[in-house]
Amino acid sequence: MKKFKLSVGLLFIAILSGCAAKPIIEGAEKVELTTERPDRAHCEYLGEVVGSQGNWVTGDFTSNEDLIIGARNELKNKAFQLGANVVYVEGMANTNAWGSLGTTNTTAIGKAFKCEY
Repeated sequence: MKKFKLSVGLLFIAILSGCAAKPIIEGAEKVELTTERPDRAHCEYLGEVVGSQGNWVTGDFTSNEDLIIGARNELKNKAFQLGANVVYVEGMANTNAWGSLGTTNTTAIGKAFKCEY
């Protein structure tokens, strides 16, 4: 019975930890997200980046705001790791798992650039 209670407790903690927005790594907060394609004369294209938050288990327990912030934070983190300082956000999508109460995942897709201004 002790093992069962411990397992249920650990599962509950895991679900709750999945409900907070993904953290942003140090330095990535300086990455700018934009909906306008950067000027190629001043920017070098580094690659495509994808950020996502939520899944069929934690999505119903995560606020829509945290789903969006988590996806954006992951987008910035990946761009920063490429050496980018600007991300041209091409799109964001919300999905719902079958039987869910609402949005369970948010995904952001963008192109990472290193710009000199």
